Amino acid sequence: MGLVADLAEIVGDAHASAAESILQIHSGDQSSHERRLPDAVVWPANTAEVSAVAKYASANRIPLVGWGAGSSLEGNSNPVHGGIVIDFGRMNQIVEVHENDFQVTVQPGIFYKDMNQLLARQGLFFAPDPGANASIGGMIANNASGTRTVKYGATRDNVLALEVVLASGEVIRTGSRSLKQSAGYDLTHLFTGSEGTLGLITEATLILAPLPEHFSAVVATFDDTPSAAEAVFGIKGSGISPAALELLDAESIRFMNMRVTDLPEMPTLLMEFHGASEVAIKAELELVKEICEDCGCTRFEAGVGRESRDRLWEGRHALGEILFSVYPDSHYLITDVSVPISAYPELAAYANSLYGEMGVHGTLFGHAGDGNLHTVNFAPLDDDDQWAVLHDFNDRVVQKAIELDGTCTGEHGVGIGKQKYMVYEHGEGAIEVMKQVKTLFDPLNILNPGKVVGIKGKGKR
Repeated sequence: MGLVADLAEIVGDAHASAAESILQIHSGDQSSHERRLPDAVVWPANTAEVSAVAKYASANRIPLVGWGAGSSLEGNSNPVHGGIVIDFGRMNQIVEVHENDFQVTVQPGIFYKDMNQLLARQGLFFAPDPGANASIGGMIANNASGTRTVKYGATRDNVLALEVVLASGEVIRTGSRSLKQSAGYDLTHLFTGSEGTLGLITEATLILAPLPEHFSAVVATFDDTPSAAEAVFGIKGSGISPAALELLDAESIRFMNMRVTDLPEMPTLLMEFHGASEVAIKAELELVKEICEDCGCTRFEAGVGRESRDRLWEGRHALGEILFSVYPDSHYLITDVSVPISAYPELAAYANSLYGEMGVHGTLFGHAGDGNLHTVNFAPLDDDDQWAVLHDFNDRVVQKAIELDGTCTGEHGVGIGKQKYMVYEHGEGAIEVMKQVKTLFDPLNILNPGKVVGIKGKGKR
């Protein structure tokens, strides 16, 4: 039998395919990185089927790549060596809500926004917010974070336990539902952020938070981006804990205004505060206003209503999609650096200065409250010289971040695009240990080969 027929024996005829349209959909994520058609796609219904597919792939040395929503931005889920893509779309259920413990156990294919709509009925939500309607499995694989990370932490901080299928097909469980865990090596957090290179997540137990009873959104406008970044440091340094703290340059606001918002096209901080009472939030806002004004804030609007607040975050989350639609015939490169909050003003000022110096077309924004900075820059498809300039821009921003004791990727993961920075950030010794860990879990290098540490060898295909 052929590959698809063999897989159909495991998952059923309707859930294994090599149709051209299916392969195209699963050939790459939302990034500009290398795409390749897989040899087949399967949709397993349960852990047993995932295990059986892994055993088959191991026996035949076929690459195996997990797939959630395909919304990653560094080629994390691109099947660069072909093989089998496991689409977790059928494994999309809430297994159990542990309401009294503020926890939920879910399958990996459930989408983040869909899950939170269901959890809202019980007054709960999963706090990490990547913006896109990513799958939970994908969020765990990439250690996703987003607008609310500054208060609630990244995905890694909100995962308690996992069920994982190893390359051999063996199924293991890591962690427990206890908030405090000190028994042995922390395998749960080793798999979190491993981008499917160590195992395939088939179930996860997550920490939830109660929906905030009181909140306030804030818009603060500045004359220049460095001043806005200084305000970020001042707010965090004051001990205030915003639920979200986003920096957007004037270009970002201009693009948001095309579709959703109606804001002054100037560097802006978008903030949100959650509190036990309106009085507590009001006291925080008074201090935030003072800090912003000390840093040159020209307009400070607090107490934004729910409808306007929702529109602000809709615009922020839609920014990437708007950019890609405005530049449909362009290459683009995204930076995703993060630094200690004390270094954030210097990083933002440096990145901002490069736009004028290098003549690059793009935007600067980020989850400023946790030191995260993005730039998204564009070059025409037929302009190799400008494409090289984008790479130089990217390299310089990453180098600056690492010099400031930061990282080349705060939330998008390594995937394909960030591998060249790994040795610079971690050193040869640490990379060698990572390769040894990869080899221990995946000796045949069939799990998402070519990602993170890029070990050579990819099975038969």
